[in-house]
Amino acid sequence: MRQRRRNTADIGVAINSNESQAIIESLNLIQAENMINSNDVVVITPNWVKPVGPETGDVVGPESLRAIIRFVKQKNPRRIVVATGSAQRTTADIMKAVGYDKIINEEQVEFVDLNFGPFVRVNLNHSSPPATNLNKLYQEMTFLISFAQLKIHSVATMTAAIKNIALGWPPAEEHGYPKKNLGIHDDVHGFISAMAQVIPIDLSIVSTNPAMIGTGPHNGIPCRAGIVISGTDPVAVDTIGARLLGFHPEAIRYLWDLKNKNVGIADVNQMNIKGMPVADAERAFSMAAYGQAFTVE
Repeated sequence: MRQRRRNTADIGVAINSNESQAIIESLNLIQAENMINSNDVVVITPNWVKPVGPETGDVVGPESLRAIIRFVKQKNPRRIVVATGSAQRTTADIMKAVGYDKIINEEQVEFVDLNFGPFVRVNLNHSSPPATNLNKLYQEMTFLISFAQLKIHSVATMTAAIKNIALGWPPAEEHGYPKKNLGIHDDVHGFISAMAQVIPIDLSIVSTNPAMIGTGPHNGIPCRAGIVISGTDPVAVDTIGARLLGFHPEAIRYLWDLKNKNVGIADVNQMNIKGMPVADAERAFSMAAYGQAFTVE
């Protein structure tokens, strides 16, 4: 199996009311541009769930996606592919409704709908389902970027970089619309963990501009904290995202399982964190969300 490009927990935490600028600042903090080379097939998987605007916190912003594409273009990789498969509606519906198709066309990058083949069959360390089809891009990509909004999730507890890939890559052609209909949600935490073990995420970008609090992943309250977390270890990135929401990683079953399987680091003291200190980010997020600053410690 392909390994992560950088086997360290390098984390950049930036805050800026301009989401695109916060993304670039967080990526610069970890020198993410040095991770990509001219031979790479770079795949960017954005969180596209419903045909609603990014101001809801449901989906990522089109202009923010453009900023990531342009960041990748600096290294002139062999291919840049935007690829995801919507879990709720057809991917094409969401692309057109939100305006992602315009960004992809203007930036002249490829698009692959992961809900369709051709497929390869991948075994999972999981009982239900024990395997899944994945688009053949799985075997072609050399560098994977997960770009997601931070959300409370009523079943998975939270959505961030890891869950974005775990539910964005399995095809609706196999798992249904919505994808939870045919077995994935029988043990969604176990499924997310199993997917993270077979699809390494090289670069994780999680935004809180806005995040979704209250009840998610669709009907919550958008919260504009302006914080973006980027990093080379998806478990570490999602751990910091969990802390902003008020959780230690032990509270997110799939996250704790991945930590215990040594897929990534969940101890902030073992992370190489640049930019905004985690405690300051927790205070800024809680102030934006609840009008009162607190940390999880």
